[in-house]
Amino acid sequence: MDSARNGSDEQPTPAGPRDLLDASTDAAAVVAADGVVIGWTRGAEELLGHPAQEVVGGSAARLLAMPGDPARVAGVADRCRAGMGWSGLIPVRHRDGRSLDVDLRVSACFRIGEDECFLLSARERRPQWTVGQSVLDGFLTRSPVGMAVMDTELRYVWLNDTLERFGGVPREQRLGRRLSELLPGLQAETIEGLMRKVLTTGVPVTDYEYVGWSWADPHRRHAYSTSFFPLVDAEDSVTGVCYMVLDVTERWNARQLLSMVNEAGTRIGTTLDVLRTAQELADFAVPRFADFVVVDLLEPVLSTEGHGAWLTDAGPAPATPRMRRAGLSSVREGCPEAVARVGERVDFLPPSHDARLFLDGEPILIPVLDPSDDVWMAEQPARAESIREFGLHSLISVPMHARNTALGLTTFVRSLNPVSFQPDDVLLARELVARAALCVDNARRYTREHTAAVTLQRSLLPQALTGGTALEVASFYQPADPTGGVGGDWFDVIPLSGARVALVVGDVVGHGITAAATMGRLRTAVQTLADMEMPPDELLAHLDDLVLRLSEPKTDDDAAVQSATAFLGATCLYAVYDPVRRRCTMARAGHPPPVVVTPDGQVSFPELPAGPPLGLGGLAFESAEIELAENSLLGLYTDGLVENADRDMERGMVRLGDALARPASDLTTLCTSAARQLVPVPQPDDIALLLARTHGLGADHVASWDVPADPAAVADIRARATRRVEEWGLADLAMTTELIVSELVTNAIRHAAPPIRLRLLRDARLTCEVADASSTAPRLRHARSMDEGGRGLFLVAQLTRRWGARYTADGKIIWAEQEIP
Repeated sequence: MDSARNGSDEQPTPAGPRDLLDASTDAAAVVAADGVVIGWTRGAEELLGHPAQEVVGGSAARLLAMPGDPARVAGVADRCRAGMGWSGLIPVRHRDGRSLDVDLRVSACFRIGEDECFLLSARERRPQWTVGQSVLDGFLTRSPVGMAVMDTELRYVWLNDTLERFGGVPREQRLGRRLSELLPGLQAETIEGLMRKVLTTGVPVTDYEYVGWSWADPHRRHAYSTSFFPLVDAEDSVTGVCYMVLDVTERWNARQLLSMVNEAGTRIGTTLDVLRTAQELADFAVPRFADFVVVDLLEPVLSTEGHGAWLTDAGPAPATPRMRRAGLSSVREGCPEAVARVGERVDFLPPSHDARLFLDGEPILIPVLDPSDDVWMAEQPARAESIREFGLHSLISVPMHARNTALGLTTFVRSLNPVSFQPDDVLLARELVARAALCVDNARRYTREHTAAVTLQRSLLPQALTGGTALEVASFYQPADPTGGVGGDWFDVIPLSGARVALVVGDVVGHGITAAATMGRLRTAVQTLADMEMPPDELLAHLDDLVLRLSEPKTDDDAAVQSATAFLGATCLYAVYDPVRRRCTMARAGHPPPVVVTPDGQVSFPELPAGPPLGLGGLAFESAEIELAENSLLGLYTDGLVENADRDMERGMVRLGDALARPASDLTTLCTSAARQLVPVPQPDDIALLLARTHGLGADHVASWDVPADPAAVADIRARATRRVEEWGLADLAMTTELIVSELVTNAIRHAAPPIRLRLLRDARLTCEVADASSTAPRLRHARSMDEGGRGLFLVAQLTRRWGARYTADGKIIWAEQEIP
């Protein structure tokens, strides 16, 4: 705005873009309460032709093209002072003398300094355009929107060319007839019901969508958006209804595509199973999209070994892909169109395509299948016959790709649906297959990892169990179901010296390969510690130290490795059975107690000191010893066997005891049936059950003598031992036994403390034991050629299967074992 109330003659300064009263579309001016113009915009100058210097400072009344009306002006001013504006049609005078009718708007009053002011804005009132009948007819006829007028009986009165084209019914056949008589399959009854509602209520209905067929395009469904409104005459009487139709097929198809893809995300890939995922894809697409669907996967995808598929950058593909059918679905019961069934080898590729199809990854669209084509007859004769017999007429084949990996081929076929596949359908097929391919690849990777974990765990478990003559053993192991991941349950039977046998069962916290690998480390550690003849409580203490070292935090550089291999803890039960004394010494670390079933069927759970789980550190472990009658049943198990859905371990233990107390033909059958009874279906935790039937070593298999601390007694003891070996029918071992007894007894007399005792055990092996009261164990030496001694234990080690020493409460025992021929 460039103005001043004193009417300066200076040239106006062009208004900038931020001028307060600059209006880009309307003419605007500011008028004081006394009618003097104090502001004038460029829009006002363009409307009336008066520059600012001619108007500002003068009376606004001279711009009017009508006589002054002071009363009206005063009323408008009062209204604006009350905070309300005013608008109306006012004639004004242009600079060239002509009169203009403008829409004038006056704002509520405001102040500029001490002056009371009003903002006026005006826009020229232009005459309305009068549409001629010919122009109106041309507009309605050529409109891209279908239009029709129906009378009160819903009969056609008028329609334009677009609606005639939509329906495919000529105008002459429509006029005077109802929609339901002409297009009964186009939801005519519903549409007529809406029109009746409009006639009755007078309320328009807008954007009603429906899908139907058209005589103009009978092989393709179209989507339409329809609006209805009443036709009213001058007396407000409803004389008919007009409806407008818009073809929204593309919009509807896009919405349907999005809806179907979203639904596919919830229906495909519900499990981590490759075959199940492939079948879900086939079932989802039939009959929504196709009448017959097959999913063929490359054989490596279905394999649990290797990498499972081609990588698209791995070089040339094989000439003939090796595939197997993984999914199959049809609108016809039994899928008679299929040349191959699920699980069978297939070599289907669309004619004129080779294995490069998998690497290129582009879908194949064959809108019209021709079974008489020479290519089909030459390359796919069986499929050409199926095409001819079942009327398969259109096909889309989409390679399955995920993460730069080729997985297989999915083929969609139509037969009962008369509409051929169109290029738009390829987009949907590609999207469905892409989603399924990700699920297949996830399932493949998970299956491979789970199989690797199970294989690792099974390889770390004992392949064959033997308790010698002391124990008859049987075991049952069931990994966790695939959703939970393989766990860390384990068990072992370890032969010890003196015909004794160690039984161990443990449970590593967690699942997956890490738990399986940790289980293997603990099992190896237990075997090593047991070979050192440690009693159960000391063995668990050393095992606890090992777990603590495995659980130690790593440095920052190893944080990623630590997160993948973090050790969370474990439980363990270790028992040693001595068949000579028929006693079993046990200790446990946070593990459930064993179950004992006597020969007469009495079930008990010995109360052993519980002990803390492995990995806590700082707490002691205690052993307990129980006596087991001949043919007693000792059971060791993990919590997965007794801790089922109700999470009540005591009830599970009672059920386990009842199952083991039942008669069975053999121990293996009893072990399997008991486990199956308690856990009939896979569960999220591993299951391990180890059963042992005890046997005693009778007095006729044991011989022992007290040895005087006199070197002269060696000859007599040696002779007694030789005679007993011969009485046992082991004459072939007499000379070796004589040498072993002589060396061990002589060492005990020379280097140990009395009392000294010799014991021979005839079990699966012949064992010679020499006990003394010293805690110093002998050491194997390799004597030099000039040494007079030091070769005794070396000869013993060469002549026996194994030898060693174990400590007792009174001293130690040196033992040596010989294989019985």
